[in-house]
Amino acid sequence: MDLLQTYSQKLIDLVWQIGPRFLYALIALMIGLWAIRIFSRITENSLQKARVEVSLQKFIISLIRVGLKILLLISVASMLGIATTSFIAVLGAAGLAVGLALQGSLANFAGGVLILLIKPFKVGDVIEAQGYIGKVDQIQIFNTILKTFDNKTVFIPNAVLSNGNITNFSLEATRRVDMTFGVGYNDDIKKARQILTELVNADERILKEPPPSVVVVELAESSVNFAVRVWVKSGDYWNVFTDFQEKVKLAFDEQGISIPFPQRDVHLYRQN
Repeated sequence: MDLLQTYSQKLIDLVWQIGPRFLYALIALMIGLWAIRIFSRITENSLQKARVEVSLQKFIISLIRVGLKILLLISVASMLGIATTSFIAVLGAAGLAVGLALQGSLANFAGGVLILLIKPFKVGDVIEAQGYIGKVDQIQIFNTILKTFDNKTVFIPNAVLSNGNITNFSLEATRRVDMTFGVGYNDDIKKARQILTELVNADERILKEPPPSVVVVELAESSVNFAVRVWVKSGDYWNVFTDFQEKVKLAFDEQGISIPFPQRDVHLYRQN
């Protein structure tokens, strides 16, 4: 009986000793979670007002929440009298091991953050990178997804994308279309220039400023080459380019202007 009373008294003393700490830790945990939720909401609103990329917004909010919750748990553990030094050391060692194991993924993550911050392109832009040309479908934290013009889906790691050359065809509102057309040496080049100029002036998609240019640029091996340089809206680039190939061929045929092609004269000698 005396032994039971002794243990009961020790239990009561332990409860009185730990109870307030547990209560304070519980209150701190609830207040901390509430504060983290409010702070995350404020940060999210600030990022939206700053027009930060949606993918980066979500990642930043998640990173803030996880980091603050880890700090909160360490603080609560300290309030309960748990030694946090060893706990922090274990977390550091685990973080180092994970970092070494995921070097490639971390590099892709860093590249993704750079792309979302610097914004060399955005979703919907047509770019050329790492040997691929396509429209940007998604910018993720680790990869950028392109849709090629023949409907292939290409995943490009952000690490190589952020460190490589990128050509953005959609960044500027206008682009110059460069085309070359050859005529025969026996044809009237003044007439050929007039035909090309009339085709340029008749196309409403071609901008008046900067002014278009139709000039002779080369006396080639089998043709006199004209360079036709016109400015169009970026979205009209390929339509103008392809349409002109057909229009010039039909107009030259109608006006008797030849489009030469390479020819070879072969001489045969008989040896006696």
